[in-house]
Amino acid sequence: MDGPWFTTAKVTWPRARGSAYAPAICAPCADVCQACGDECAKHATEHCQACARACRTCADECRSMAAGH
Repeated sequence: MDGPWFTTAKVTWPRARGSAYAPAICAPCADVCQACGDECAKHATEHCQACARACRTCADECRSMAAGH
């Protein structure tokens, strides 16, 4: 499942890598994705669990981009 945050992170990865603006853009995105994943993980339905995984993957990608990796 590719959520909008995950898709955005993947699409912008090559462009944002090394950018001085990456931390300012990607760190808040990581926070939002993490919060979304945490909320979705509270619900037992498969679509919520899939959303939680996608959001957490996005959070990881955004943190990596913010760190310049």
